[in-house]
Amino acid sequence: MKTKPVMFVAIALLSASLVVGCTNLQKSESVTAQPAAQVSPTQAAQPASSPSQAAQSDPAQTPIYTDNQGVAIDGTDPVAYFFAQRPVPGNPEFSHTWMNATWHFSSAANRDLFAANPEQYAPQYGGFCAFAVANGYTASTVPEAWSIVDGKLYLNFDLGVRDRWEQDIPGNINKANQNWPAAASDFKG
Repeated sequence: MKTKPVMFVAIALLSASLVVGCTNLQKSESVTAQPAAQVSPTQAAQPASSPSQAAQSDPAQTPIYTDNQGVAIDGTDPVAYFFAQRPVPGNPEFSHTWMNATWHFSSAANRDLFAANPEQYAPQYGGFCAFAVANGYTASTVPEAWSIVDGKLYLNFDLGVRDRWEQDIPGNINKANQNWPAAASDFKG
């Protein structure tokens, strides 16, 4: 029957696309700009009051994804995701050092909110790709590929990977929470 080879090829292609996931491509490769993820009222526009289960492992050993200058989230204000509901460029004038990374903010007020409780605003998994961590490894992220779920900020490698991560948010968060301690300890920065 001719449909069996076609079906086999389709299944093989689908399986291969699911395995590929995030890759450690260079940040210089272009990412198509698209609107940021929408935050629904059920996704809690207010940040969570406690760190994630994954972040409860030794925070002093948690790696933070930074650029070549040690700046987190490519200089994007982490607090702004919660209140402006979009990535907002930070200003080096309003910076704070936490977890050996420099965080930039769009205002002194946002910097002060972060400094008072960084775990409340910092991205999960040290700012590494949430989809990658769910699959047992780390990958870089871009500020535009974000989601807030249950008051926590998650970043992804790019908008396409974020779309894949959002297909099973609870399952991916559960897997990432389980994988993060090992992925963090294996990180060679």
